[in-house]
Amino acid sequence: MKRLVFTLLLALVLWTVMFSPWTAPHVPFWWTMAGSALTLCILSTCFNPGWWRQLRWSASNVVLGVLVAVGLWLVFWTGDKVSAWLFDFARPQVDAIYGMKSGWSPWVLSVLMLLLIGPAEEIFWRGYVQRTLSLRWGANAGFAVSTLCYALVHAGSCNFMLVMAALVAGVMWGGLYRFFPERFAAIILSHALWDVAVFIWFPI
Repeated sequence: MKRLVFTLLLALVLWTVMFSPWTAPHVPFWWTMAGSALTLCILSTCFNPGWWRQLRWSASNVVLGVLVAVGLWLVFWTGDKVSAWLFDFARPQVDAIYGMKSGWSPWVLSVLMLLLIGPAEEIFWRGYVQRTLSLRWGANAGFAVSTLCYALVHAGSCNFMLVMAALVAGVMWGGLYRFFPERFAAIILSHALWDVAVFIWFPI
């Protein structure tokens, strides 16, 4: 558990530096995100190397990954419309998130999200954090705690919409991992596809 707590605290520090309005302007966001995700992925592999045994690439996992990504995009599209209707601050906060890609090549961002950031985040949050907590405390507690942590590491952004986005996405991916850990490959694919779809291909 000491190693898990260490990695969670490290994730909190890294995500706070990237997203905090006081520190974010001073760091290159996407390179920092890529480096942070890679670091956590490497630590996950060193501390708990069993995650890759759950990777089973198949046609059904590819189809499921695509469907989950599409479904999650639709959830966020709907949520964006509802939140903009309910809260005056919603759209400006969403626009602030999209502002992070300003000045960056969409091709570079697509490659980073598809091949590194999305997969690495899943390996850490589901393949390491949720898996470790589930083995120690049970599947339900592992799902609940890891999902909460996934949302809370974004709290340093002071962006309510970003925290809620992380919570909703975490519930989706964490819930799939809770009930279908053998579909880990599909979960990784859905995260990578959703990232690049919502930020680059089909922004909301």
